[in-house]
Amino acid sequence: MNLRPASPDYADHVRESFARQSMMTTLGAEIRSIAPGAVEVAAPILPQSRQQAGFGHGGLMFAIGDSAAGYSALSLVAPQAEVVTVEMKINFLAPGKGDHLIARGRVLRPGKRLIIVAASIVSVTAGVETEIAVLQGTIMPVAPEIP
Repeated sequence: MNLRPASPDYADHVRESFARQSMMTTLGAEIRSIAPGAVEVAAPILPQSRQQAGFGHGGLMFAIGDSAAGYSALSLVAPQAEVVTVEMKINFLAPGKGDHLIARGRVLRPGKRLIIVAASIVSVTAGVETEIAVLQGTIMPVAPEIP
């Protein structure tokens, strides 16, 4: 699918919005790549983001997957817009073990009011990737809130 951003400055818009997400800062997450309709977010498996058995918590997987998918949608919308998740489903496939996680978000179907997205989350151990979760959901463009 050939996706076209609404603005030539789409990557800056994504980076600026991501920088305002304190949750991503707390998790140590960062954007690794941005393309029209596709964003990759990586996060370490920190001691404070593990579950009781020592694996990366499902909330960590969901958070970076939701962000990668949402920002893939943001890359296509008007520069004055933001996006919010309307609904998101996750399937956990394997435990979140490894050095870090990578979420690869992508737009499945762009729309003016609703954008269908997906993300794949992989764990990385010594450079080897293992798919551990998949997400699919719906994103809605919104006007930015005025403080």
